[in-house]
Amino acid sequence: MKVSELGEFGLIDLLAEMAYQAQDKEIPAWQQLIIGIGDDAAAWHSKSLTQLVTVDSFIQDVHFSLDITPWKELGWKALAINLSDIAAMGGVPQYAVISLALPNDTEVDSVTSLYQGMIELAQQFGVAIVGGDTSRAPQVVINITVLGSARSQSSPRSQYENILTRSGARAGDKIAVTGYLGAASAGWEMLTRKLQFDAEATAHLKQAFLHPYPRIAEGQLFLDHGVKAAIDISDGLASDLKHICQSSQLGARIDVDCVPIHPDVRANFGGRALELALSGGEDYELLFTGSAEIIDRIKMIAPCPITVIGEIVGKESKITLVDHQGNPFKLPRQGWEHFTKGQTS
Repeated sequence: MKVSELGEFGLIDLLAEMAYQAQDKEIPAWQQLIIGIGDDAAAWHSKSLTQLVTVDSFIQDVHFSLDITPWKELGWKALAINLSDIAAMGGVPQYAVISLALPNDTEVDSVTSLYQGMIELAQQFGVAIVGGDTSRAPQVVINITVLGSARSQSSPRSQYENILTRSGARAGDKIAVTGYLGAASAGWEMLTRKLQFDAEATAHLKQAFLHPYPRIAEGQLFLDHGVKAAIDISDGLASDLKHICQSSQLGARIDVDCVPIHPDVRANFGGRALELALSGGEDYELLFTGSAEIIDRIKMIAPCPITVIGEIVGKESKITLVDHQGNPFKLPRQGWEHFTKGQTS
């Protein structure tokens, strides 16, 4: 059955029923909900907390290709990139509102698979899908808004005390990242160029590209241990670090030999592995800064690898890349940026 055969309201009813059946009454977000899907807006009770909201657009042939992205994985990833923004603030995601624009001939099964991917991820993080919109378009467009909150503190000393920000870096801070970098862009190249690797590497790189896992727990852990600055790596390490430097009005020095690259990327992309790690993007790992003591404590208890890759320096918003010997390293290309001519995801 096509979407055009089911109709807009039939599709809304179908997706609303999926979201309703997936709700867990034990999740606080559902318990606080007053009105969900079906009215002009969703409404919920809220305590006196710092509220967070983020929105992302996911556009066919700009951010994704249906040639290499199954519908269910598309749904997971579209929601994951929003949850990653909440993670980068050290926040707790609560509600998601989803707007879909679809061609008339889209199969209903494709849309339900898309939604199932979103629902699976939402359930893992206690997120309630509470509304949205559908419309017709010549290509698939997914707009997701996620609302969340900062975890409450009894008496925060400032309005930024209970969130991570891009402006929180301090001179002398160490720069660290979660996990490994470069695997998502390596996975994209593998799928688009139809490269052949061994089964284990193929599965890992495909998972990294199609199934990013938001570092929600890690963001909250950073906040608990005194980290002030963080950002998620969506556009590439170098590009996203630049945002922290500009917001904090400081510079950074990165030892490229310390950048954590997964062995599957090194083994299959050789000399390009470092380029993919520095500027490939879509890893959705967290880049953060803090004192050496803070990061050492975090490394001991974090649920994922934590690697120190450099230091915040000076008063100029400039990033210097060097190797272990201190020799300058030139980045072959910059990370992702919208509206750059000829650039594709």
